[in-house]
Amino acid sequence: MKLYEIKEMTSDELVKRIEEEEKNLVDLRFSHQLKQLNNTSKLALAKKDIARMKTILTERLKAEKVARTDNKEGAKA
Repeated sequence: MKLYEIKEMTSDELVKRIEEEEKNLVDLRFSHQLKQLNNTSKLALAKKDIARMKTILTERLKAEKVARTDNKEGAKA
């Protein structure tokens, strides 16, 4: 999955997609252990996609937290 595709998703969509990808990763690991997985690079790609999505989600949450903090400080002044 490309970075621009991830950034276009909403936070709720990201959370759902992360859960789906983690389930997919578990399935890939089982297939790999049972010697049924032909393309083992799918494991690395799935892990990287999950990491990208989690990174974007964390950045968004931090940005929202900073925005809320700025709004509170502006209201006090």
